[in-house]
Amino acid sequence: MTELSSVMWPVDRLGQAIEAVARRSGLLREPMVAPSAPPNVPWDNHHAVGRCIDSIAHTLGLEAEPALASYAELDQVVHLAGPAIVYVPGIDGPRLLALLGPHRKKAVVIGPDHRLHKVDPAAVRGAICQRLESSLVQRLDHVLSTTGIADSSRLAARSSLLRAQLGSLPVRACWMLRLPPGSSFRRQLLDARLHRRALAFAAAQILQLALFVLSWWIIGRAVLRGELQHAWLIAWALLLLSIVPVRSLGTWVQGVLAIRTGALLKQRLMAGALRTDSDDVRGQGTGKLLSRVVESEAVESLALSGGFLAVVALVEIAMAAVILRAGAGGALHLSAFAAWLVLTCLACWLVFQRLRAWTRQRLTLTHDLTERMTGHRTRQIQERPERWHDDEDQMLEGYIEGSAALDRVTARASVILPRGWIVLGLGALAPAYIAGEAGIASTAVALGGMMLAGQGMRKLMASLASFSSAAIAWSQVRPLFQAAATGPTNPRAAATLPIERSVPDQKHPMLCALGLVYRHRGRAAPVLGGCDLNIYPSDRLLLEGPSGCGKSTFASVLAGLRQSESGLLLLNGLDPHTIGLEDWRRRIVAAPQFHENHIVTGSLAFNLLMGCRWPAEPDDLQRAEQVCRELQLGDLLDRMPAGLQQTVGETGWQLSHGEKSRVFIARAILQDADLLVLDESFAALDPSTLRACLECVLSRARTVLVIAHP
Repeated sequence: MTELSSVMWPVDRLGQAIEAVARRSGLLREPMVAPSAPPNVPWDNHHAVGRCIDSIAHTLGLEAEPALASYAELDQVVHLAGPAIVYVPGIDGPRLLALLGPHRKKAVVIGPDHRLHKVDPAAVRGAICQRLESSLVQRLDHVLSTTGIADSSRLAARSSLLRAQLGSLPVRACWMLRLPPGSSFRRQLLDARLHRRALAFAAAQILQLALFVLSWWIIGRAVLRGELQHAWLIAWALLLLSIVPVRSLGTWVQGVLAIRTGALLKQRLMAGALRTDSDDVRGQGTGKLLSRVVESEAVESLALSGGFLAVVALVEIAMAAVILRAGAGGALHLSAFAAWLVLTCLACWLVFQRLRAWTRQRLTLTHDLTERMTGHRTRQIQERPERWHDDEDQMLEGYIEGSAALDRVTARASVILPRGWIVLGLGALAPAYIAGEAGIASTAVALGGMMLAGQGMRKLMASLASFSSAAIAWSQVRPLFQAAATGPTNPRAAATLPIERSVPDQKHPMLCALGLVYRHRGRAAPVLGGCDLNIYPSDRLLLEGPSGCGKSTFASVLAGLRQSESGLLLLNGLDPHTIGLEDWRRRIVAAPQFHENHIVTGSLAFNLLMGCRWPAEPDDLQRAEQVCRELQLGDLLDRMPAGLQQTVGETGWQLSHGEKSRVFIARAILQDADLLVLDESFAALDPSTLRACLECVLSRARTVLVIAHP
């Protein structure tokens, strides 16, 4: 067992540690030079350490996800984590562990010598929690020494007391390394080793079918030769029983494969939804967005079920082809089977065409119904009652006709194809009977092959139907899948940018916008044409203009939510691509208008701190409550039974228009940005509340840009 202290990395070699564990785990396949950690990182601050790890991982084309765990859950995290970077806050200073993963009951780490070492997970846990436990260990040892507990049991008793005292305390010490959701999906599947699961599933199906055929070959051979004895029956029974563990193994592998593939797909679709252009989202109706959510679930379930069925069907068809070739029909029987397979595929293609046309009608009807439900209040007020149901009858009639056509084609295919094969298969045996070449054994083999071929074709039809539905649903989901790969192309170099903010220089502009041009997609005239603005540290600016003149668009460009067509935009002399869009949006925070800002279903604390670190620490919650009370939300907090932990949103506590606006302001303030942009944030407030909110904003924000109507 390797001593833990000898395999720890110094913090100034963080980049090398990340590069070593990523390369050994297969996340990095191309040679890359790991950047060094910035010299001014406050290593005692977990939030700053996480930012540094995330930045270096981003530079290497990876993603670092913090593994948040309580003190009681840390054993499980240490045992299962990997590849990961573990932060060890030792008494002599913080150190790092490059954790590759578990091996039996040990943890495998990569040392500074780039060699693999096995360490005890309990030792890793003890090193992580050493400073956390130090304040209690001495007192607990004193208490246990007075109880008369034996020395052999004292360590276990102390561990139990520590878990009772610190069990729910969050421990931030581990960052998991993985491929970004927008990377190649094939590479993600390979990195998760799902191809091995797929091969194991196929092997289990082949072995299961081979055992099944062998068992019936043994019993059939014995019966046809008149040699049926107890030994043959026992062999037959043992072969059938041996199928049970093989089938159980195949089912387990299938479940693991489905869960992990579905998790990767959901992760990528979520990343795509977050990276979808805001103008594209605004241009789509509620019905279309809802259909994407529904169809994404269909893609996962139908594609996976179709894939598993296809593997089983292909195995059965291949085995049936071998049996048919060995039967009485021989090559003629095999040729007839191949021709019928081609006919089955053509029939499935016809069903696919009908299904695609029907799906379009269904989605059109669903979109129209959803839009009518969303805007039903506006229709009741502004639209004449006699026009409420225009075009509904025509749409329903077209949908019913499409459903009837699909049902006819599907019913004919499901009835004719399996039964037609039986007729064709028996016809292919006729030449052998006429020639007198069909014996009892060869006929039995041919009939068994026919039955197995029919079973395989039915499963093939079911798998093709699932693939067809998944392909149609994929047309709705593809934009989200592709949007996940549209992240920033030039991630910032962690070695050149400091984590801490620089001291503002009052003589030079903090934000410089020169000649910004922006036009909405599909429009010829630009919304912004040659806009210039210089914002200095501690400025308090008011931007006024009539509706539709581009104020909100200008604010979104400044905040990095939209990309300008041309022009120059600098923050402390650096453009968004140099800083990185993620860090740019941390430094310039905008509170958009109501139609672009939302209260999500969750606690009020989550809605306030969703732009900050999460889970929130007590200091964060205390600061959030203080800001809320300064914004005149104290009465709201006092009315809520759970205070900041009260659920708000669609199914929780309902907030008024003015309360929502102040929550949006508080959310922006709490992010502690260099520049705060408030877009029509005070429009719903009365004069006294407006005055209090302005005082809060001016006292807490470094630099403020307020957008309002004149």
